[in-house]
Amino acid sequence: MPLLPSLPEPAHLSDLYMLFPENVRPLMEYTDGLLRGDGALSVGERELIATYVSALNACTFCAGAHRAYAEVFGIAPALIDALIEDFDRAPVDEKLRPVLAYVAKLNTLPSKLVTRDAQAVYDAGWSEAALYEAVQVCALFNMMNRIIEGTGINFDYATAPGGHHARGTRPEDQTRTYGKFGDMIEAAAKER
Repeated sequence: MPLLPSLPEPAHLSDLYMLFPENVRPLMEYTDGLLRGDGALSVGERELIATYVSALNACTFCAGAHRAYAEVFGIAPALIDALIEDFDRAPVDEKLRPVLAYVAKLNTLPSKLVTRDAQAVYDAGWSEAALYEAVQVCALFNMMNRIIEGTGINFDYATAPGGHHARGTRPEDQTRTYGKFGDMIEAAAKER
């Protein structure tokens, strides 16, 4: 149930941002840079981290939205399901496993991170840039999950007719995904 009385039922993030469009554009530009820009982690890996963090936080909206993007960028649905169900048994690429372990710990016990957590990422062949990207994705989705849950956004892509708009698209169709969303919010806000 939406926690802001002016939100519809069900409430989508776009409904919230239409009510409060301030600062949406810079947030979406940052999100585009982080999730769609060049990086040490692939776009699919970054979207997988967004999905995983959101699932750990039980944020249905973000987990569903970013799952769709992760799949578009080559992450197998079975891997996502297995990762969420049981991290230790999930068939995650061994190079990526320490990155996901790091973000899981950062997500729930950030003050307990130690040098060996980072070293496991480096030992798997990742750079500091890759680790920093993973940290940023985790941090962004902790913020976004709290915005979603704190306002009662309850749109669920799993039950939505037609599902997520990215399903069935190609990666090249999803460039500047978040910036375009910000543009749409800004244009709609100007019309109000």
